[in-house]
Amino acid sequence: MKIQYQNNQITVFESALYRTTSTVIGTKDSVIIVDPNWLPAEVESIATYVDVHYQNHRQYLLFTHSDYDHIIGYGKWPDAQVIASEKMDKNPSKDTIIHQIRDFDNEYYISRNYPVSYPSVDFAIYEDGQVLEIGGLKLIFFHAAGHVKDGIFIIIPQLKCWIAGDYLSNIEIPFVDDDLIEYLHTLRKARAVLSDFPDIALLIPGHGDHTCERTEMQQRIENDTEYIQLLHRNPSSLNGTDIEAHIRKYSDNPNMIKAHDANVKKWLVKT
Repeated sequence: MKIQYQNNQITVFESALYRTTSTVIGTKDSVIIVDPNWLPAEVESIATYVDVHYQNHRQYLLFTHSDYDHIIGYGKWPDAQVIASEKMDKNPSKDTIIHQIRDFDNEYYISRNYPVSYPSVDFAIYEDGQVLEIGGLKLIFFHAAGHVKDGIFIIIPQLKCWIAGDYLSNIEIPFVDDDLIEYLHTLRKARAVLSDFPDIALLIPGHGDHTCERTEMQQRIENDTEYIQLLHRNPSSLNGTDIEAHIRKYSDNPNMIKAHDANVKKWLVKT
């Protein structure tokens, strides 16, 4: 599996599918595995890396949110303790998410050597600013709704690292599967995070490229905010050249136009 970024404690893996990231963070006695995904060989590659580099370490699985592509590797680490938001733990759509994994595997004739199930949460994140200490590292959590209801940001000050889940991608427009106003609130929170943690030097999105440039982090926040504000102001008129020009800031992939159309339909239904 491709390694997108690596230093002495952080390794960011990149799947061949949707450029989805998985992050492994090592400490002296623990290892934190974030959103292990997608294909069986890729999950196996992450597991092998953990076994080689962090043998006998206490294992933690950290999920940024409950989208099926982000929890698909859960069963590979049956002894790991799970960290996720309280809303993910109480998600009423758990069965639907598992069906999405099974449908994906069935469509592509995929077999996995571990059980497919929804994560059982050991450490629930229930408020902004909540702190967990793992292996000498302090992890600070913030709720991040808008894409889905149960998203979280993770800040690791000692490593100058921000794990953003499915926000602040350089290749995807905002996918608003939850709520447009909540998404805007999360972007405001992202702006505050960047201000309140001036030492952050690594941003890891759920899809696309990490960045070590704070100016790039700020630009991603501004790009996403501009898109959400455009969508909020007048969604029915945003299918022309203006929105297409904005979308090209992310990608020329025509699927971004489809994603935008889906955002418009969801927002029009709610308004």
